[in-house]
Amino acid sequence: MPSAAAVPASISDQDFARFQSLLHKLAGIYLAPSKKVLLVGRLSKRLRALGLDSFADYYRLVASGNDAQELQTMVDLLTTNETYFFREPKHFDFLAEHILPACRAAGSVEVWSAACSSGEEPYTLAMVLAENLGSTPWKITASDISTQVLERARRGHYPLERSRGIPQALLRKYCLKGVREQAGTFLISRELRSRISFMQVNLVEPPPAVGPMDVIFLRNVMIYFDQDTKRKVVANLLTRLKPGGWFIVGHSETLNGIVDADALKAVRPTIYRKL
Repeated sequence: MPSAAAVPASISDQDFARFQSLLHKLAGIYLAPSKKVLLVGRLSKRLRALGLDSFADYYRLVASGNDAQELQTMVDLLTTNETYFFREPKHFDFLAEHILPACRAAGSVEVWSAACSSGEEPYTLAMVLAENLGSTPWKITASDISTQVLERARRGHYPLERSRGIPQALLRKYCLKGVREQAGTFLISRELRSRISFMQVNLVEPPPAVGPMDVIFLRNVMIYFDQDTKRKVVANLLTRLKPGGWFIVGHSETLNGIVDADALKAVRPTIYRKL
């Protein structure tokens, strides 16, 4: 059993730089100096659990290559980001009003939520597709680098306060309110959960054999990448997007300078179409 170690309240600049480098190598994510407090807060629990005295000791453990599970745990802790249902709702309005009618005419729809976190985005997409596609076949692929959030996403089980943003009609139709020991929670319906395939994907590596996709959502993750990594990630994903398919990024993001003008055309800010 690990001994109870006194976990340091701060990390040296040198050790922080080592974690910065390791996370960038593994996931392409740049951990800004402003995230030092976040790193200390999230990794301290692992030092405590493992009985380690310093962040340097923990770095040696995860960087050694001898403990793949702990390395994944570190990635999970440092890449988990906040999300919520119907975030940036204009994207879902555009999807329903402009993209899905054309996809419906084509006979089927396949969408990729490429940085799905704990599942709110793909389940939002599922509600929009279910409401607008009638009998047209559709499916969603949802991916993230964190195994921890993917497990939460697969369950589709959330605290009731997370339902903010879901229109009441959709909440009643597609979500089951918990009772008794599940009071204060809700569960996404089996109908929607069965339409989504969750998988672990590292966006800086060659993409999995999925698609070709009609729509790819890559929202609110590129802000964590440097310019070269952004180019690599987008190029990877575009290989899985149909000609004429749609590529959607977060409202604080842009593909200007990331892709060639002959690859994607900006239709609206943050909404692009493959040429």
